[in-house]
Amino acid sequence: MEVYLSNLLVIAGVLILPWVWKAFNYVWWRPKMLERTLKKQGIHGPPYKLLSGNVIDNSRALKEARSKPMDLSHQILPRVVPFHFQTVKNYGKTSVTWFGTTPRVNIMDPELIREVLSNKFGHFAKQKLTAFEKQLASGLLTHEGEKWAKHRRIINPAFHVEKLKRMLPAFSASCSELTSKWEQWVGSEESRELDVCPDLEALTGDVISRTGFGSSYKEGRRIFQLLTEQGELVMQAIQRAYIPCYRFFPTKDNLRRKEIDREIRAIMRSMIEKREKAMKTGEASNDDLLSLLMESNSKGSQEQGNSKSISIEDVIGECRLFYLGGQETTSSLLTWTMIVLSMHPSWQERAREEVLQVFGKNKPDIDGLTHLKIVTMILYEILRLYPPAILLIRRTYKRMQLGGITLPAGVELSLPILLIHHDPELWGEDADEFKPERFSGGVSKATNNQVSFFPFGWGPRICIGQNFAMIEYKLALAMILQHFSFELSPSYVHAPYTVITLRPQHGAQLILHKL
Repeated sequence: MEVYLSNLLVIAGVLILPWVWKAFNYVWWRPKMLERTLKKQGIHGPPYKLLSGNVIDNSRALKEARSKPMDLSHQILPRVVPFHFQTVKNYGKTSVTWFGTTPRVNIMDPELIREVLSNKFGHFAKQKLTAFEKQLASGLLTHEGEKWAKHRRIINPAFHVEKLKRMLPAFSASCSELTSKWEQWVGSEESRELDVCPDLEALTGDVISRTGFGSSYKEGRRIFQLLTEQGELVMQAIQRAYIPCYRFFPTKDNLRRKEIDREIRAIMRSMIEKREKAMKTGEASNDDLLSLLMESNSKGSQEQGNSKSISIEDVIGECRLFYLGGQETTSSLLTWTMIVLSMHPSWQERAREEVLQVFGKNKPDIDGLTHLKIVTMILYEILRLYPPAILLIRRTYKRMQLGGITLPAGVELSLPILLIHHDPELWGEDADEFKPERFSGGVSKATNNQVSFFPFGWGPRICIGQNFAMIEYKLALAMILQHFSFELSPSYVHAPYTVITLRPQHGAQLILHKL
């Protein structure tokens, strides 16, 4: 009996030992070896902590920063990215933090950023999404290799300049509804306080719905509500992503995320089925994104094995991404523009004078928008100070050289957009000041041809919707300036923070004045 038990223990040990070693290697040995390798090259940072890395420290710093507002200034780094701001301050620009068991090396040198984002040989891959993030967005933003190239080819036609020109009436209609709503809100009082955040979100949502899916915001409202809720749940879940198998725990938030994911898929699948029927009867327009995707999918399904086809799941992923990215980015930009122009009324007046000089009280047209030099300067400066996305992540899949650094496989590279856009060494001692004139000669001159300004990314994977967002932004701002002047309300609290994009935590309370 003793011999039997002894043999059983030996067998159990042999079977279990590899799993024990694998777990030990994952949570401690490998991270400590990576930490040692980086330290030997002069790359330091907060020490790795078992399993969680620096996630808990980052969450604690964010919670403390968000518990109180800040002064009315553009020195937002200590509030928006307190942990990473302090890390760079303590350990230098090329420093490392830990997202769970994965090291993230900060890259803030423009030449190294150029090398990473140009990705000539495919050496720097997109960050692997967590299961939580996949419930929020997939599609072109996250694909790699041939799949990315195929989707990019399919979607590109929707963003050609001629296609965007045809979308202008839809942009204009949505903006007209907004200004009419605000005029009715102000009424005969001439001025009235309003939190503009919800209305600007509704505006950009309406534009996306009309130009992307041929519907109005009312029809897409449920999708936007679900995506907003999902975004908040995903951001919370990411802070716990280091816990093994956490996504399988039957917590209230986990169950809700899955429920939202199912509902979004069901709504979008229904939209696709309706569009398929309309296409068969010749009733569907082929000018919007959904039609382009459906047309490609239909052609591919007729030719088995055609590499140019995309699946229904791919269509759903692209639609979800277009809804999310299209609304969030522009509504964030417009919100911060109205806040910042309220803080700097002289620039608001200069922008209004330019708009009235180009358009008068007429509706803006595409040719006139290209002549708005001051508005463009303001746009770039808002994108610099308050970029919608505050960082980009890339990863190494093999041992690589970057500059004089040797990066092992499995290291993530953090390109901290917000920190770079506020870096005094790149932008001068006035980096935290609102000075649109720094872009008077264009982006190249403002950056000295360095990759130090990349709110939409850079290189081959630059945001495909950049021109769409800029036209929408200029048109909306021009029409708002034609109808209103605005100033900060005494109730406004300056508190930038991130959910999906950089937003004002407590809203954007402004006083609107009818012109």
